[in-house]
Amino acid sequence: MSGRAWGVLLVLCGAIFLEGADVAMLSVALPSIRAGLGLTTGELQWVMSAYVLGYGGFMLLGGRAADLFGRRRMFLLPLAVFLVFSGLGGLAGDGWTLVLARFVTGACAAFMTPAGLSVITTGFPAGRQRTKALLVYSGTAGGGFSAGLVVGGLLAAAGWRWVFFAPVVVAALVLAAGLPLIPRTRGPRPARTGLDLSGALTVTGGLLLCVLAVERATHAPLAQTLATLTASLALLFAFVRIERRSPAPLVRPGILRTPSLVRANLTGLLFSAGFFGFQFIAVLYLRELRGWSTLHTSLAMLAMGADAVLAPVLTPRLVRRFGNTRVILGGLLLTVVAYAAFLPLGTDRAYAAMFPSLLLIGVAFALVHGPLTIVATDGIAAREQGVAGGLLYTSFQFGAALGLSAATAVATAATGGGDLLGAYRTALLVPLLAAVLATLVAPRNRPRRAAPEPRGLTPPKPALCGPGTRARRGGWGCGRR
Repeated sequence: MSGRAWGVLLVLCGAIFLEGADVAMLSVALPSIRAGLGLTTGELQWVMSAYVLGYGGFMLLGGRAADLFGRRRMFLLPLAVFLVFSGLGGLAGDGWTLVLARFVTGACAAFMTPAGLSVITTGFPAGRQRTKALLVYSGTAGGGFSAGLVVGGLLAAAGWRWVFFAPVVVAALVLAAGLPLIPRTRGPRPARTGLDLSGALTVTGGLLLCVLAVERATHAPLAQTLATLTASLALLFAFVRIERRSPAPLVRPGILRTPSLVRANLTGLLFSAGFFGFQFIAVLYLRELRGWSTLHTSLAMLAMGADAVLAPVLTPRLVRRFGNTRVILGGLLLTVVAYAAFLPLGTDRAYAAMFPSLLLIGVAFALVHGPLTIVATDGIAAREQGVAGGLLYTSFQFGAALGLSAATAVATAATGGGDLLGAYRTALLVPLLAAVLATLVAPRNRPRRAAPEPRGLTPPKPALCGPGTRARRGGWGCGRR
């Protein structure tokens, strides 16, 4: 792999690290934010929900925009906006300004994440180089989340506003490095009619309402939740009809006939639901029932960050020996064991008894996340890599919202008798069930290695190098012979 390719990968890893750390830092700083702004419980939840709404709702549009308008543009511009609104969140004087800032930063992440992923899947040659790049990229995402748990606790102790100011510094560094390094998209400019605006509006509205219904299911009236879900289904049905008739669809219906992509997305949704649901309940157990401090809890959960080390070191070797699908299945089985082993909670359970479960979850994340990304994008034409990445990350976000809401609903219902410990035990069945279902639907067959370009899309033309030059290895521009 050339030095320039490593530089590009470093920039992309910096962005995905920032995205993971941003979410984790906020989750541990919520009590400090509520105290600082005097927010109610409902207003506080919107601080967290707004990011998920922006991220999950605009992910597909972000993926398609990367394919149509250039991956470099759709990576760098949202990163700059992310920087501005993260700083605005740190300056917020009331809850709703903070909610708006979080919604915009989530929408920015929805554009730059699939753009960054598609830079890897189209810029690195298929095979060992691309596999290594994707596994390093995925491991960095997990490492960012793990680091954010600890850094968020430290920053919140100094002042909750630093949780928003710190990402500004990281985003500025990534942006400064990305301007000269991220390559421009090769090939003809897309036609002005290439963006399916009606499809984009209906799918974004449908996904936003669906995420909203899931997020508010535990604290909104049943009639309101059902009405929101009905409106969401109506918009999604309209989206399907539009895509079938559109000459340039946002999501080509034929892409959903790729078995490996569909299975990978279902697995990602369930895996994410289990991961975030477990983390949510585990943190509540340590904070509310055991009385641990924010920093103590963050350090205890750090064992789940084992993926940051294992993903770039161990996972590539396992993939080369056993293949992506077997490694994914092994990781999912580890999550089933880890969640089941954590179930026998107690008011005085030693951390040494909880540590194996937390460590296994970190190992499982390293085995599942990277290979799942490879399976979801393998066999997809280059011009649809952004859409494929958008589909996968949409599944991850919906899974996170679903897992959090389901675990919260079960815990709330089980707390009716006043038995908080029993409520947490019952809620832990949600991630366990999600892990079992993910194991059943996980990809089994080896994905296709190549696919023809979809009809109606012009394949990208190779870069033309002048006399005395040749295409660099990996496709990163031209160099001297």
